[in-house]
Amino acid sequence: MKLRGADGSELMNVASLQRDGDVLVIKGKVFGAMPLVARLDADAARDALKLLTPNLIWFLITLPFRKGRK
Repeated sequence: MKLRGADGSELMNVASLQRDGDVLVIKGKVFGAMPLVARLDADAARDALKLLTPNLIWFLITLPFRKGRK
């Protein structure tokens, strides 16, 4: 999975999502070169869920079924 900036440049390439006990471990590379291991714990996950609105949840559910960028 690639996360892109507003100009379309690659910011992060996520290589894997893994569980390590009660933490989600995200592994990838930032800007195509610098390795990154990020850890998402329960507090951070709760903070992320607070950012979701009903419209955003619906958008995320339908996102995989939308046409890709040309």
